[in-house]
Amino acid sequence: MSRRAAGGAGAEPLRLAAGVGARPGVPAGEVLELLGAALAAVGGGARIVALATVAARAAEPGLRAAAHRLGVPLLSFPAAELAAVRVPEPSAVAAAAVGTASVAEAAALLAAGPGAELVSGKRKSAPRGRPARATCALAGPAVTDKGGRTAEREGAAEAPSWAADIVKTSSHPPRPGSSRRTADVGGPAPDSTTTGTKETQ
Repeated sequence: MSRRAAGGAGAEPLRLAAGVGARPGVPAGEVLELLGAALAAVGGGARIVALATVAARAAEPGLRAAAHRLGVPLLSFPAAELAAVRVPEPSAVAAAAVGTASVAEAAALLAAGPGAELVSGKRKSAPRGRPARATCALAGPAVTDKGGRTAEREGAAEAPSWAADIVKTSSHPPRPGSSRRTADVGGPAPDSTTTGTKETQ
């Protein structure tokens, strides 16, 4: 189900939605490091235009801070809606914790919009000296047999599901169309202000 982003010379960079599953207390630094690794694996200049998670984790300071650092909205979906999405790697642990067998993959697909597919499947963070507290997956418009995409050039993440709640935005709220700010993980933060939990060093 997962497909590596395809990009040739002159191709528009993929605009991706990142689904993030998190344990309570996850640091923003751990989330950002995980997203950076996922983007590096995709390559092709792909960009994240939204973070998405389950409603039960939407208030996590680490997720809010990560979205703020990237300059993108943090979207949340009810557990029941995420549970209805078919994913390749459902988790009984996630189901017991938050009421859905998938957070990262399902949230990425819903945030990316109709016709989206996984570009990078679920992966775990790899902090030193302690268990992982975050998972992520990336989704974007599917690439057709003729090389086109199932969503318009601006990316399906421009039109998230009607059931999504934007629970935290950057200091520059998202706007429709090409004027929306995007950010590359690992690049400079939109501003020097940080919020939420103290990041790992």
